[in-house]
Amino acid sequence: MKNSTQYLLISLATFIIGYIYLRFAYTSTEDIPFVQEIVLVVLGTIVTIAITAALLNKQSEVEIEKEQRVKIFDLKSNLYFDLIEFIESILKKSEITEKDLITLEFLTHKISVIANLDVLKAYSDFTRVFKETTLDSKINALESDAISSELARLCGAIRYDLINKEDETSLKVQKIIDHNIQNIIEEGPVKK
Repeated sequence: MKNSTQYLLISLATFIIGYIYLRFAYTSTEDIPFVQEIVLVVLGTIVTIAITAALLNKQSEVEIEKEQRVKIFDLKSNLYFDLIEFIESILKKSEITEKDLITLEFLTHKISVIANLDVLKAYSDFTRVFKETTLDSKINALESDAISSELARLCGAIRYDLINKEDETSLKVQKIIDHNIQNIIEEGPVKK
């Protein structure tokens, strides 16, 4: 951005100096109309080139910024879904191993690099609940429900990190997410 501003200032200075020179050339050639027309053509060409260069420069900046946002979005979404799938695998086997703890530790490092403040706060709450419920390496139904409830809150924060925030609906969506998880937890195991 700083380079483009410098480029724009240099272009503007060159254009102003060029315009002054061509204006001087135009007024000094009042007796020769053909030369005046050539000066006007040159002036028009310079203006067209300057405007085109500025537009292309701005368009390039916007495209680069867009590509960066897309890459960050992909990185975040992949990492968040990896975390959710990892927690799912732990809850399915109802236990946590040393290998799982190491994987969770490195997922935590990755999340700390790319997550926004709301996700980091929610993730901190999640890891606290996760640690409290997995002290004995076994995960019972109540502990699984507690982890799932806290993961739902984390998913709400993740949703807002990935999708533009709408302040009016953010609380409503979080309540719906919590309600959905509570409905699943309250139903308990499926009876055959």
